[in-house]
Amino acid sequence: MMERTRTALRGSAAAAAMAALAMALPAMAEDEQAPAPPGPIGDPTGHGAWPAIAESRADAPGFTIYRPARLPDRPLPLVLWGNGGCRDAGLSAAHFLREVASHGYIVIANGAPRGEQPVDPGLPEPEAAETSEPQSPPPPPPMGPDETSTAQMLAGIDWAMAANTRAGDSLEGHVDTDRVAVMGHSCGGLQALQAGADPRVDAVVALASGVYVQTGPARSGVNIAKADLARLHTPVAYILGGPSDIAYPNGMDDFQRIEHVPVMAASLDVGHGGTFNRPAGGEWALVGTAWLDWQLKQDAAAAQFFTGPDCRLCVLPEWTIRRKNFPENP
Repeated sequence: MMERTRTALRGSAAAAAMAALAMALPAMAEDEQAPAPPGPIGDPTGHGAWPAIAESRADAPGFTIYRPARLPDRPLPLVLWGNGGCRDAGLSAAHFLREVASHGYIVIANGAPRGEQPVDPGLPEPEAAETSEPQSPPPPPPMGPDETSTAQMLAGIDWAMAANTRAGDSLEGHVDTDRVAVMGHSCGGLQALQAGADPRVDAVVALASGVYVQTGPARSGVNIAKADLARLHTPVAYILGGPSDIAYPNGMDDFQRIEHVPVMAASLDVGHGGTFNRPAGGEWALVGTAWLDWQLKQDAAAAQFFTGPDCRLCVLPEWTIRRKNFPENP
């Protein structure tokens, strides 16, 4: 299935940024795994034109940066990422995010550079869903000291603006903060949906996520309700794990409610954990990157993955696609 999908899809600013980041960061607790020391993390990987690395930077203690190892001579769009569980583990989706960055993106992941998972070429069979109704999870514990926030995610824009204009910085002149996407998994997807209300954001991708019917304290500090979906002002993509994904009912409920912007719900029956630990982030990385290419780069070939009655993703039997408010001639 992976090969079939791959074939089908193929100064003052600095001070302000650091102040914003410091305000957004949670208090850090001792962790069994210390963040990686400053510098590149791992060998360049990815199927894009620019194999990418993860990077730890001393001036970004609450972030993990993903970028092409050899930066092209032009500014690249910016992607802000929220981890599953909103965890302070910026390497937890490293395979996925290196793949995205290799297609010409600067990615800033919420969380210190730690928590990388090994590649798993296969995934367990998904369990049957218990209900098709939107879920209200059990009351969550209070937000822990090792969790991230939406404010921290958005502070990544300020940090990127500062790095882009700082003389001698490796990212100087390489970040286009006029083209920004927010993206995340599960709880991190809620961060992306909340951050999507920011006027600086141009595209939203929520993976195995959706606003739940809240019955208790906000989950991991993400204070978002169904009514907040009306604040979204950009195209939105939900990438879901099929009926066995605990977030599937909530994501599909969001899709039904959104009427004012283009929205897509694309589902592959792999469960809540998705394909993050498959090589190169698996099928979800391919679809997510294509969405970014369409929305942030206006790539006509990428648009064909999602638009028209015979869109490239639509004809793959393992995917289920629903769309609303799409342009007829993208």
